[in-house]
Amino acid sequence: MLFFSYFKDLVGREVTVELKNDLAIRGTLHSVDQYLNIKLENTRVVDQDKYPHMLSVRNCFIRGSVVRYVQLPPEGVDVELLHDATRREARGG
Repeated sequence: MLFFSYFKDLVGREVTVELKNDLAIRGTLHSVDQYLNIKLENTRVVDQDKYPHMLSVRNCFIRGSVVRYVQLPPEGVDVELLHDATRREARGG
């Protein structure tokens, strides 16, 4: 639940989602659920030459189980908040 609550705070910001099949999609985070399923708007493919068939896709839903990484905007990362939340979760509280 730690990451779910963190991602909810990033709604409206631009993120890059890399999938397990090496496709990387950049877009505005529209929504996220407890399974880390992600809905992106205003999307574009990072490597357009490798995935030309994705050029026309503007909105997409990404199932959480196919996500490899989510690259966050540097200004959107509060490291201290993540450290504190991780410690609390590790202690079970």
